[in-house]
Parts: sequence; structure tokens; C-alpha cells
Amino acid sequence: MSIEDTVNSNTLDFEGIPSSYYLLGLLSAFENRFQAMADSMMKEISWKQFFAIICINMCKEAPTIRELSEILGSSHQNVKQILLKLESKGFIEFKEDGNDKRKQRIVLTKKCMRFCEKNNGMSMKVMEKMFEGIPEKDLKTTIRTITKIEKNLTETV
Repeated sequence: MSIEDTVNSNTLDFEGIPSSYYLLGLLSAFENRFQAMADSMMKEISWKQFFAIICINMCKEAPTIRELSEILGSSHQNVKQILLKLESKGFIEFKEDGNDKRKQRIVLTKKCMRFCEKNNGMSMKVMEKMFEGIPEKDLKTTIRTITKIEKNLTETV
């Protein structure tokens, strides 16, 4: 059932719910649905594992687990579990930092890069379909809004 179907069904009562609460619920429900869809499309790895790969690939320097945890907004323990699964599948390697032997850097393997290349077309089609008909200005407004919500959250904690 889609979010729209859920909202329009008479199984839930949204009357009197502030927009902020509704938005938070909407984001959570969307994230769950997106993750399930992405997991079913990827086959070899989960969406969370793929998102970690995307973030590692965007880093100017191979990140440490601590650095990647900050980027992903997840705990060190959760990120370590994701990385161990990726390592067991041959998608990443841990390499000793050249300047600080205590640090381990996360490096994408050739197998991972081949996987990304193989799935690039499918990913682009999904992204195009998902954002079809949404003006760029609306996307930028959404990005600013979520960024501000996150900033407010970190200032209150």
C-alpha cells in the first residue's frame, strides 16, 4: 500500500495532527518503503550497504569508520556491521592509514566499482522516475527544510 493509499484510507485518523508530526511520519514511512524497494532491486547488497558505498565514493579521501558514521548519521557499531558485510562480499577493504597506524581507512574494491557500473543505469532510471514532475525549486526547498530540521534537532540535543 502506498503512502497516499494509507493516508486516504479510513484506517487512520490524521485530524488535528500538526504538519510537523505528519511530515516526520511521512519521512519515516517513505524511508521504510524506499529501503524495501531498493533492497529488492539490488539483490547482492542492501540499500544501507549501497548508501555507505555511495558515501565512501564521494569522500575526497578514503574515510575512517568514525568519519563515515558522521556522514551516514549512524552509530559506529551500526556502520561497522554494514562494513563487515561489505567486506565479506569483497566490496570494501580496510587499509592502514599512511600517517596514523591506529586508523583504518575504508577503500572500495574493483569488484565494488564493477557492481556500481553495472547498476548505474537502473539507479538512474529509478531516480528519474521517483523525481518525475517535481520542479528543481521544490527539491531545493525540501533540501533546505530537512537541513534546517536536522540543524534544529542537533541544537536541542
